[in-house]
Amino acid sequence: MEGTLMSEDTNVSGGATGDGLEGPQNLLPGTAPLTALTEQLHERRGKARLGGGLEKIEAQHARGKLTARERIDLLVDEGTFNEIGIHGRPHYSQPAMQSKDAPADGVVTGWGDVDGRPVAIVAYDFTVMAGSMGQTGEIKVTRIREMALQKRMPLVWLLDSAGARIQEAAGSLFAGSGHLFREEVQMSGVVPMVAAMMGPCAAGTAYIPGLSDFVPMVVGQGAMALAGPHLVKAVTGEEIEMEDLGGAKVHCRKSGVGDLEVKDDPECIEAIRKYLSYFPGNCEQKPPVVECDDPEDRGSDRLLEIIPESPRTPYNMYEVIEEIVDDGEWFDIKPKFAKSLITCLARMGGMPVGIVANQPKVLGGVLDVDSADKAARFINLCDAFNIPLLFLQDVPGFLVGSKVEQQGIIRHGAKMLYAVSRATVPKITVLVRKAYGAGYYVMCGRAYEPDLIVAWPGAEISVMGAEGAVNIIGRSAIEAADDPEATREAMLNAVRQQIDPYIAVGNAMIDDIIDPRETRQTVIRGLKMAKDKHVERPWKKHGVMPV
Repeated sequence: MEGTLMSEDTNVSGGATGDGLEGPQNLLPGTAPLTALTEQLHERRGKARLGGGLEKIEAQHARGKLTARERIDLLVDEGTFNEIGIHGRPHYSQPAMQSKDAPADGVVTGWGDVDGRPVAIVAYDFTVMAGSMGQTGEIKVTRIREMALQKRMPLVWLLDSAGARIQEAAGSLFAGSGHLFREEVQMSGVVPMVAAMMGPCAAGTAYIPGLSDFVPMVVGQGAMALAGPHLVKAVTGEEIEMEDLGGAKVHCRKSGVGDLEVKDDPECIEAIRKYLSYFPGNCEQKPPVVECDDPEDRGSDRLLEIIPESPRTPYNMYEVIEEIVDDGEWFDIKPKFAKSLITCLARMGGMPVGIVANQPKVLGGVLDVDSADKAARFINLCDAFNIPLLFLQDVPGFLVGSKVEQQGIIRHGAKMLYAVSRATVPKITVLVRKAYGAGYYVMCGRAYEPDLIVAWPGAEISVMGAEGAVNIIGRSAIEAADDPEATREAMLNAVRQQIDPYIAVGNAMIDDIIDPRETRQTVIRGLKMAKDKHVERPWKKHGVMPV
């Protein structure tokens, strides 16, 4: 045959040859057929997929936990996971690791589809050396982080790790570590990052959730701390269990590092899938819009009944949210932390929206140190990923007094002010009942570029409520009056007339006063109007965010 370098009786595939002999006559000495090598490959894969072995897997199940690969199977669409680095092993250059077997080096990395969209995944395998972070494992994690950043995929961490592998980390070679967290900072705001606390997460791994966008925690299993109980006792003398040191109740209710308490691994995975459904794959995309059967112009008479007659009587703002969002469904972020403020994701007309709402049921909806931090982080998150913001105002202002001043209420309030000022996504503000003082500002008042700002009838807009104003400016006159009560009431009525919302709307300080039953359609139409919003900001390297 023209152009070939082989004779007609040459057979490199191992079939019949010109001399009548059968078999792979041209193989080099000591080589095996590809079939045998392929079988060895699958054996290696199978062993790696068993992690620490059947006994360790059973122990993981006995603790009420799934394995790393079982968690991944629940997270991704069936058959879509592509694992990389399955043949990873410890760096045997470390004397302490020369006799250790650590399949995949204790961490599973790869990508798969979640609701049809690619997502990068890191899952620490507790069955392998307690999921500790080894050198090879970190190389694997760096690789998938690079892929997530370059290909603009969300990154999901499934955390169940004892932290740094001491056998490898101890010594001066530690000087070359730490790039994980710097790179996570570089990814922040580019792709969504989720850190699911499904087991312990001590020392170095605890910064992973600290730098992530969404942190669900499995109650009784997930925990994080900069130092575990043994180190805490050695350094401080304090004896404490991991759950009390850094469990879900600590971080989802007190510290605010955690975002959501979940009961078990399946519920945690479902929360991740739902959370991601509101977000684009990266900051350059719009959030996904879904078909909606809930009518845009659906009104609700219930909205006329929720608000009490007295401005001092509490009610549940969740009832308002339920009546205006698609199908009455929302996804809470930090629901048990700083409960005087609600931050949640929902859809309106099929469009994702981030809701920031005061909760009069808790402390009258007042803003304090924690609620300001909670709002600032949520506003920054939504703004980073092009999710519009809806502000539902019923705010008496910021908490005052020596205690909150010592806690730094000014700088924490400034953080929220900074976030709402910087946000360039569509912003809609609804004044539900009261809007007092700086609380009105940080909840996206007129000066903070709301694309639409409307009020319900009876809403009060003022530096403070009528009673507070009278107590300050009318105290002397009331004390000197023949009838203090009558004088006080006359002053209250005069102030109430000045904070009537029709004065604000009459002077174009707000856009409209609406029937509460029109809230849903008003917000949806506002979101549609502002969907292509473009805001220019002065060039700068970056601002100096209050801390």
